[in-house]
Amino acid sequence: MKLANKTVGFAITGSFCTFAKIKTELLHLTREGVNVIPIFSFNAYTTDCRFGKASDFVKFVEDTTQNKSIVTIAEAEKFGPNKILDILIIAPCTGNTLAKLNNGITDTPVLMAAKGHLRTGRPLVISLSTNDALGMNFKNVGSLLNCKNIYFVPFGQDNCVAKPNSMIAHTELIIPTLENALDSKQIQPILV
Repeated sequence: MKLANKTVGFAITGSFCTFAKIKTELLHLTREGVNVIPIFSFNAYTTDCRFGKASDFVKFVEDTTQNKSIVTIAEAEKFGPNKILDILIIAPCTGNTLAKLNNGITDTPVLMAAKGHLRTGRPLVISLSTNDALGMNFKNVGSLLNCKNIYFVPFGQDNCVAKPNSMIAHTELIIPTLENALDSKQIQPILV
């Protein structure tokens, strides 16, 4: 595996319905010898919801990665000047985070980590999960698809009848996307 012995930042935002899939991918990465550093948005770190308690999810992530979570903007700022990560993924990446990233807003640990990491010229991968990817966020998807060093996990509509604007990444393609991004390549096809 190309990611073995690499350091991967795994930034988690509040698309709580995808957390079970994220757990699976974290297990795959760590079993392959990848050093995974978890980074949480404020909401993902603190919000209890119908999908579970935040503290239980955070404990799972920290136990699995064997790393303490980055949960403040000050902690996340170090990813820029210190070149800590080989690659960073935002998974899941909400529409809110996507819009802020596209507009240069850094008001969460995830966004600060992304800003600092991109400053080093290293790859950032986005695993999209938003109900408005084909609505208000469509412009942000398009804009970020054209940015240097930003790559997307392939994504598609998750429920075109009930939620026609909703798109979600195929999280089972996180590892191949990360591997391709390390070679400065966007995995294809993007829309699946």
